[in-house]
Amino acid sequence: MTGPGERIRVLIADDQQVVRGGLVLLIGMLDGIEVVGAARDGAEAVELTERLRPDVVLMDLNMPVLDGVAATAALREKVPGSAVLVLTTYVDDDSVFPALRAGARGYLTKDADDDEVETAIRHVHAGRTWLDPVVQARLVAALQPGQASATATPPPAPGPARRRADTLPDGLTPREAEVLTLIAQGLSNAEICARLVVSQATVKTHINRIFAKTGATDRAQAVGYAYRNDLAGGG
Repeated sequence: MTGPGERIRVLIADDQQVVRGGLVLLIGMLDGIEVVGAARDGAEAVELTERLRPDVVLMDLNMPVLDGVAATAALREKVPGSAVLVLTTYVDDDSVFPALRAGARGYLTKDADDDEVETAIRHVHAGRTWLDPVVQARLVAALQPGQASATATPPPAPGPARRRADTLPDGLTPREAEVLTLIAQGLSNAEICARLVVSQATVKTHINRIFAKTGATDRAQAVGYAYRNDLAGGG
């Protein structure tokens, strides 16, 4: 974590000049975050990271010379103190799983808004995981042999979310269990708001309470908890 007056130092790696320049401008305007370098390919990303030692590397995947997965693996070996946050257009299994296995701490798609990018940077810098909801859904699907599609529209909140309070683990309320089920199905906070017809603040409060009661520190851990306790839905 950064101390008072300290800034999160970010390196950007993207082979498209327009995208790279836009990210430099966007991230440079965020409070408490500064851009210390920008790389045009994976090899340059590794070189600059070794020299500049940024806190977070915002890594594209499809780049020349050295792709983002290989660059991420190299950074895990050479500069383990720099957390890699993938920012890419690709959410297929051949992109997601190799990147996470290589050591990426987070995975965002390029349609993420400014707030999501900022939140993801702060989370991975703090040692937590941040995954796009679509990526969460793909991970969940990988744990369920025979599931048709990780990107299918999530079904309505199922039975486990409506269990009586005295049958729920760790003091979860029925509403908290319902929110946890929707998280496990890959829904974002905004989608949970729409599904339950509640405000963003209410959803955030529920999620904070879920984390406190379950011991989860991020959404990925909460998904694992949901599956272990039959709260992930699917029947």
